[in-house]
Amino acid sequence: MKLFVILGAIMAALSVALGAFGAHILEGKLEPKYLDTWGKAVTYQMLHAVGLLIVGLLLGKVHSSSLLSWSGWLMFVGIVLFSGSLYVLSITKISMLGAITPLGGVSFIIAWVLIVIAAVKFL
Repeated sequence: MKLFVILGAIMAALSVALGAFGAHILEGKLEPKYLDTWGKAVTYQMLHAVGLLIVGLLLGKVHSSSLLSWSGWLMFVGIVLFSGSLYVLSITKISMLGAITPLGGVSFIIAWVLIVIAAVKFL
């Protein structure tokens, strides 16, 4: 429980910092296409940081749910794969990194589905 709250808060703080970095440092240095990609990475990171917080809070209510634990880990992995690949893609312009991004997206989808299943089962 506590771990996902901590990870969620860290990911949210990093999202704000990376958003500011993109807006103030990268603007004018990256093509608009890559700046937009950076913005998508920030948005998805923040949304799923909140998801991690939700998982942590739900785990406080429903003790030791493997569904929720898996959901939290998949959200964390999704942030690393989805947002991480987009951050690196934006800076390096290595388009091959775009092949990693969908793996993060699938992780996000499965994570949310697991929350639905846990809610039906436990709440």
